[in-house]
Amino acid sequence: MSQELKILLVVVTTTLFHSHVAFASDPDPVLDFCVAFKDSATATTTTNPSCKNSSAVTVEDFTFSGIKFPGNYSQTGFSAMPVNSNVFPGLNTLGMSFVRADFGVGGINVPHFHPRATETAFVLEGRIYSGFVDTNNRVYAKVVEKGEIMVFPRGLLHFQMNVGDTPASILGSFNSQNPGLQKIPSAIFGSGIEEKLLEKAFGLNAKEIAKLRNRFLSH
Repeated sequence: MSQELKILLVVVTTTLFHSHVAFASDPDPVLDFCVAFKDSATATTTTNPSCKNSSAVTVEDFTFSGIKFPGNYSQTGFSAMPVNSNVFPGLNTLGMSFVRADFGVGGINVPHFHPRATETAFVLEGRIYSGFVDTNNRVYAKVVEKGEIMVFPRGLLHFQMNVGDTPASILGSFNSQNPGLQKIPSAIFGSGIEEKLLEKAFGLNAKEIAKLRNRFLSH
């Protein structure tokens, strides 16, 4: 084998390896299903609990009725009820999860992103100004109405606001069992980032930073 061919094979192999790592999603299941079995020793929010014995699994493990009604609203007029394997054990290892989100009139879902999942948002009721920002800081946004869907690519910042005269609701789905969530205001002002850095980054003084931190520290 020539030296040039060896180099080419190394380059191709390395490229394929890194491409696999970059675009990998949740692992494929190796069983028909793995209904999450939870007790005081296995319950957790981030790792897969052990599976129920298949003989103990029933149809009830594959149905969920916990999002018939809105949850509690935040100060921004927004309510989110995540549905993942922690509350719906039948979803375990299937590589998906979803959320019911409700908006009061003028309510907003603050800019945020999901590091491990693409989201599709189906509007159940109302009119919601929805959009995302790409890595070139270009905004893709419009008012999405009842019966319409918008997709938010994985890892990109996105946002929503009810612009109608009545409450609005969406059903969001994710192609990951654990999509992750980082809200931008809380990640910046509710974390332990050095105050001097925030002052320089945003052109704010110490008093303004303190006010923002008090607001977002607990959110």
